[in-house]
Amino acid sequence: MIAPLTVAVGADHAGVALKSTLRQALEEAGHSVLDMGTHGPESVDYPDFGSAVASAVNNGQARFGVLVCGTGIGISIAANRVHGIRCALVHDATGARLSREHNDANIIAFGARMIGPEPALEALRAFLATPYAGGRHDRRVLKLSPDWTRTP
Repeated sequence: MIAPLTVAVGADHAGVALKSTLRQALEEAGHSVLDMGTHGPESVDYPDFGSAVASAVNNGQARFGVLVCGTGIGISIAANRVHGIRCALVHDATGARLSREHNDANIIAFGARMIGPEPALEALRAFLATPYAGGRHDRRVLKLSPDWTRTP
């Protein structure tokens, strides 16, 4: 069993139903959830929710984040603009596991039009259960930092 965590969740209008499913599973597993919205089908802008979840993770309000939009692409790009965020768009449990193990991802993103609820739930469980491996991956993750500069 995974120790209880605080997880920030967010979605645009296309992802609100899947976000609700994932939120319920998180709460049933004993995690605290910060729901950054949206809460209905009215059209909204995914960057607002990607940024809100990324900021919550970045400032320590949440340990991890979960994002959902139609494809997962736009909302993951928005999240990755925030310093210290490594948001991984995943389509299955293997990608989720490897995003944590190799990339130390701190936000997982889904495309509601690309993945069903059961594979998304399986991926979310794998993401939360997988520790970062460190070691040989450290130098690569360091290079993902906006502070990293390539030396000649």
